[in-house]
Amino acid sequence: MKLLEILHDLLFHEPMKLVIESDVSIELKYHLDNKISLSENVFRTYSEKYFELIEEVRKLYFENKIELNDDDAELVESDLGKKSIYEGREIYLDAPIDEEEDILLEAKHRGRTVKLNRPFRTPGGPKKYAVYVKNKKGNIIKVSFGDPNLRVRGRSAARRKSFAARHKCSQKKDRTTAGYWSCRSHRISSLGNKGRGKYW
Repeated sequence: MKLLEILHDLLFHEPMKLVIESDVSIELKYHLDNKISLSENVFRTYSEKYFELIEEVRKLYFENKIELNDDDAELVESDLGKKSIYEGREIYLDAPIDEEEDILLEAKHRGRTVKLNRPFRTPGGPKKYAVYVKNKKGNIIKVSFGDPNLRVRGRSAARRKSFAARHKCSQKKDRTTAGYWSCRSHRISSLGNKGRGKYW
């Protein structure tokens, strides 16, 4: 089984490679020179630089100027990093955490200040992770999710797809449920995970 995982990583996590000479940003040149795949993007997940790099690679990819591994291709073929207007403000699509508002938003829960929509590890259990969210009534609640005995295997596109099918991730839209966060845990930087495509 270990050999299969190693072979999978070799096949699906090759670094990006320019196939046609092109002018690229310093940031992309750094990734190319150091053989860093887009999935291993060195910028803070969902930061401006993170999205700018994805957009640059997306443009080159659709112009057939760069070769990508399966995970990186999945990233640029998704809507991740594309902008849209929602309720009068500009937001990034396909990003489960809104850096501008949600991570910085704090509230009181049982007498202490907590960050909303920022998942964290819960070593004492009963679940692997937890997150504070505001429900429709305006109350702050704690949502626990994730099996403490399992690892997040977000690197494998096949495993993500299988997980999404079993858990019906495309239907999970409610932030106050464990399912919503479980379906996005592979991309949440505060849990130590790097953004790697979407599940569904």
